[in-house]
Amino acid sequence: MIHLKIYAFIFSFLFTLTLQAKPLKVYILSGQSNMEGHADIRTFGVMAKDPVTAPILKEMLGPDGQPRILDEAYISYFTGGGDRLGEGFGKLTAGWGSRRDPKQSNNKIGPEFTFGIYMQKSLKEPILIIKTAWGGKSLHTDFRPPSAGPYRFNEKELENIKKRGKNLAEIKAEKAKKTGHFYRLMIKHVKHVLSDIKRVYPKYDSQQGYELAGFAWFQGWNDMVASGTYPNRGQPGGYAQYSECMAHFIRDVRKDLSAPKMKFVIGVMGVGGPLDKYTSQRYVPIHGGFRRAMAQPASLPEFKGNVTAVETAPFWDMRLKAIEENQGKVKQLARFLKSKHKDYPNKDGSMDSKAQKAHVEKFRKTLLSDEDLAYAKAARSNGGYHYYGSAKTMSQIGKAFAEAILKMESD
Repeated sequence: MIHLKIYAFIFSFLFTLTLQAKPLKVYILSGQSNMEGHADIRTFGVMAKDPVTAPILKEMLGPDGQPRILDEAYISYFTGGGDRLGEGFGKLTAGWGSRRDPKQSNNKIGPEFTFGIYMQKSLKEPILIIKTAWGGKSLHTDFRPPSAGPYRFNEKELENIKKRGKNLAEIKAEKAKKTGHFYRLMIKHVKHVLSDIKRVYPKYDSQQGYELAGFAWFQGWNDMVASGTYPNRGQPGGYAQYSECMAHFIRDVRKDLSAPKMKFVIGVMGVGGPLDKYTSQRYVPIHGGFRRAMAQPASLPEFKGNVTAVETAPFWDMRLKAIEENQGKVKQLARFLKSKHKDYPNKDGSMDSKAQKAHVEKFRKTLLSDEDLAYAKAARSNGGYHYYGSAKTMSQIGKAFAEAILKMESD
């Protein structure tokens, strides 16, 4: 009996050592403004009223109702520009979204908060997140990977430069200077953190080592709207260069970080929501074409099982979209009344400002309830290009990124 207890103790001790010796899982999150994250903490509340997001909110809050602080998940966040380029690091919690000062919370979240929550919940072990994100950055230039070669000016761009009387040599030199700048900053920072993990994660034991276990990419707006770079963007194959560049990006990141097996998630731009829910067809070819181009690398044979495209459109807040569209109609009516538009009641100028205001308010009530306005105020903190700055949306995106990496690990 005594021998059995001794064996059990030894087994337990060795098992504990094995757990402690497991490499620290490191995850890289990178991209532009939506990876930065513009969802203000004040928008958390509306999540409680939706059965889809209420369980997520419970994971985001501690027993005191305040955002959780994860003791076993740390983050290094490199962001900013010019004199404000820098790093903030510490325990993962709410507030690691977009920051004016890299070292100071701006009370916002991006995908990192729920990514870390659900990753750690599944793994039941410490993790480190390295986040590098800057607003308004493209893949075609700013994040352009080395193997994609120099930026390629198309014929229309060259023609426009000539028409404007610009110096082509100077423009090409400036473009060459910008090309890949943020890719290099990203790689440099990741290597900097990995060279001294204990600086960021005090509990780290160098003997356990680390594993670059996953990379999540969330970017796209500046490429999607770049009509100069993608002159045929509304046509089939119009964004083919993005797909090519994205594939180069994945290969180069793995090569430059010596992580050939690192799982990779492409967060597909979903601004506007599902295409079949668009009230206007004007942008469907452009948005649809770009989304397909973003996702395309995941279908390449070399990336089978190790690259996944995660659609973010399903997480778009359709109620906020409907409210925004109706608010636009109300504002349009106010403008037309004021300008005495020929098709509106004040075409003869008979309505004073008070009458106009009353007419607009009456119209508003047919489209927007007081509950709608209250919801928009509580759920939205930014523009549509930033997913309305909605924690309800951003939290689902972060969770989906984590689940996609975990699924690739388990398959």
